[in-house]
Amino acid sequence: MLFEWLYPLHAEHIIFNVFRYITFRTFGSLVTALAIYLFLGRYFIARLRNWQMTQYIRDEGPQSHQTKTGTPTMGGILILISITISTILWGNFSSIPTWCTLGVLLLYGAIGLWDDLTKVRGKNNQGLTGRMKLILQVLTAAGFAIWLWRGMHIDTSLSVPFIKTFRPELGAWYVLFAILVVVGASNAVNLTDGLDGLATMPSIVAFATYAFLAYAAGHSLIAEYLQIPHLAGGGELAVFCGAVVGAGIGFLWYNAYPAEVFMGDVGSLALGGALGMVSIFTKNELLLMIIGGIFVLEALSVITQVISFKLTGRRIFRMAPLHHHFELKGWAEPKVIVRFWIISFILAMVALSTLKLR
Repeated sequence: MLFEWLYPLHAEHIIFNVFRYITFRTFGSLVTALAIYLFLGRYFIARLRNWQMTQYIRDEGPQSHQTKTGTPTMGGILILISITISTILWGNFSSIPTWCTLGVLLLYGAIGLWDDLTKVRGKNNQGLTGRMKLILQVLTAAGFAIWLWRGMHIDTSLSVPFIKTFRPELGAWYVLFAILVVVGASNAVNLTDGLDGLATMPSIVAFATYAFLAYAAGHSLIAEYLQIPHLAGGGELAVFCGAVVGAGIGFLWYNAYPAEVFMGDVGSLALGGALGMVSIFTKNELLLMIIGGIFVLEALSVITQVISFKLTGRRIFRMAPLHHHFELKGWAEPKVIVRFWIISFILAMVALSTLKLR
């Protein structure tokens, strides 16, 4: 919005020329989203509590978590509001990747909101059935994936980390692959959101990393130098990523241990879905497994736990997802959280190093 309104004035006043720079608008988007959450956060949390939008902890979880029952949930609503306002304010209306990603964010947020409201109304932790959520996620992702393939004619080859000369072409199979990326990322972030701030910081790190990758992909010279696929207009995704980082930091202010508010599925499903879309547009789908390594580990711990128990009757972990395993081993919750944060930082640096190692 500001780009369309103010940049045309640069011919008369050179100061307005700054709005052409994606870096400036990314920083502006970050600060705006952060300010919105910090300014409205306290009031919003109070409203959630008054409306009895509170968390119900599952009985089979760690007993130490039972004290968290009654904590306001669905703080992800304000995350989505902050991101949307900031993206509209600082984004370029001609950027299709930005609006597609924002669309996935809001639609997946709607699925999560439905799930959260079902839990609140039922006064338990049983929301939508797993099958219903998965169907809604797949249908949403499929709609966007098919449009990207048939409408945008998106590049259907894969960039393989560390190997610059190997780019397998998927063709129509890319639609299924894209669905897997978006749905998988969404559920992986959702599974990670089990401790105070645990999913928030890795999400911030992941989107900050993709902000750089998006900017590089959108800049023809940088893309050529780094030997990565160039996406015309893709740099605008950095503005969206900046908004996510800002909203995430604002949310973390209230979500840090001990949490005053939880994200809820409305936030975790939405952020994961958007993360998957950003990886698709920047052509770094496989790199997401490194950047979002914490999310991958959490999801794999659940998958392997279920498979092992069904096949052998034994559990690999004391409890899944993985963060609960370490809790039951005696690690204090803040220790689990901070160590997972550290790992997410390390993985982001490893992912960025692949740009020169390809």
